[in-house]
Amino acid sequence: MRNRLLWRGLLIVALGALAAWAVYPPEEKIHLGLDLQGGIHLVLQVQTQDAVRSETEKDAEVLRREAADKGVTGVRSSRTSDTSFEVTGYSPADAGKVLKAANDYLAGGWSWREAGDRLVFEMEPANEKAIRDGAVNQALQTIRNRIDQFGVSEPVIARQGLDSERIVVQLPGVDDPERVKRLIKNTAFLEFRLCDYPYSGAGAGSREEVLQHYGGRLPEDIEVLPEDQRDRATGKTISQTFYAVQRRQVITGRDLKSASPSRDQFGQPVVQFMLSADGAVRFGEATGSNVGRGLAIVLDGHIVSAPRINSRITDSGIIEGNFSDQDVQDLVTTLRSGALPAGITYLEDRTVGPSLGQDSIEASLKAGLLSVICVVLSLVIVYRFSGFNALVGLALNVLLLFGALAYFGATLTLPGIAGVVLSVAMAVDANVLIFERIKEEMKLGKTVRSAIEAGFDNALSSILDSNITTLIAALFLFQFGTGPIRGFAVTLSIGILGTLFCGIFVSRWLFDLFYSSRPGAQRISI
Repeated sequence: MRNRLLWRGLLIVALGALAAWAVYPPEEKIHLGLDLQGGIHLVLQVQTQDAVRSETEKDAEVLRREAADKGVTGVRSSRTSDTSFEVTGYSPADAGKVLKAANDYLAGGWSWREAGDRLVFEMEPANEKAIRDGAVNQALQTIRNRIDQFGVSEPVIARQGLDSERIVVQLPGVDDPERVKRLIKNTAFLEFRLCDYPYSGAGAGSREEVLQHYGGRLPEDIEVLPEDQRDRATGKTISQTFYAVQRRQVITGRDLKSASPSRDQFGQPVVQFMLSADGAVRFGEATGSNVGRGLAIVLDGHIVSAPRINSRITDSGIIEGNFSDQDVQDLVTTLRSGALPAGITYLEDRTVGPSLGQDSIEASLKAGLLSVICVVLSLVIVYRFSGFNALVGLALNVLLLFGALAYFGATLTLPGIAGVVLSVAMAVDANVLIFERIKEEMKLGKTVRSAIEAGFDNALSSILDSNITTLIAALFLFQFGTGPIRGFAVTLSIGILGTLFCGIFVSRWLFDLFYSSRPGAQRISI
């Protein structure tokens, strides 16, 4: 008996000491949520049509290349809308080969029809929906990867609704909010496109000069994009030049295999990249057949540089654009974490100050202190000495709860504080059930030890039923909830587990410890 009490006591003390070690100092170990310490709140709109358009252009180019590999000469493909493209330039005798290539590589995602001397391809609605959903999911993962590099504790990055194209981002307690905003806003939608005018060399001085070259009207497959000319010392934009570039992409950021900071031959910061196998093939074909032409490197609709193609390039290259070291590092971060498959617009962008959080903490502390005083008085007045038993278990329960929050790096939010209060209430309820059962057994004339054993045994099923059903509900809230809902579920779940341990194990040990030295006790202070 003595040995069992000793080992149980050592376990309780060890868990308490571990929790105290995990939570100390609390101002460093307990991470506060956005509602308690401030931060930034963003609502983003993913422009999924960018992903659909990019997929259309990619499939059009794949079909052209596969048809050429099958011996079809002169075949051309061009996008006619975000969800359609057409194939032309083949002879009637080669139509079967083009259709064979379409069946081999586009079946399931596209429908097509013959329209005279051309084939018209339309994207299937199911394929379009899958691309849009995939773009939002990839954007979610990409943003998470970027935010993780800043060490933000428990950021909220979630889709706003099941089928929504909006993303909610909440970043509590960021050290450099402006840089985080810039990094998220830098969608890093990277494209490589061939220049049409100027064919190579410096860009035009104005959009009007480019339009004049085309007689005042741009061809459908050409668009004008700006290039910022920046001061190398300050990095500020001092002027702009303009290029007419093909709308069709040679490769995009999705074809990158890796990216890293580097230096060019003049010691200026650049980004060095490696391409995937498929991207290297397409890049090699495009550069090999366009030597002497300009290649525009387009980032988020702006040209960062337009170098001249001097020879065939396959699996690697550099991105230069008068970058600073910080610009290069941020661009590498975005490219490593995955280029977003589509652009992003900002529907809401606000900074949440910590003043509301401080008010909430102070109000919560006052409410918690008042509730603790009421609980202590109630337990001591109603259950006398046994009430102190419950208070010891309650204090250990709260210590274990905050120790678990600190150990697992969870974030304490305002709803999480509500979960702590509810956990305390359920812990008190468990002790009340046990004490009332003990009192009933004492009224039946049982000895103190027999009454304690029967009281715990009879109350066990009720305690397990109420706590386990609440735990199941909390787990569902954690699984399907977001933000504050999950904060409430986390503290409630940990609190319930602590309640079961302290109410059943710790409280029983305290009774056994006290009455082990009083085997002949006839009364219990309850």
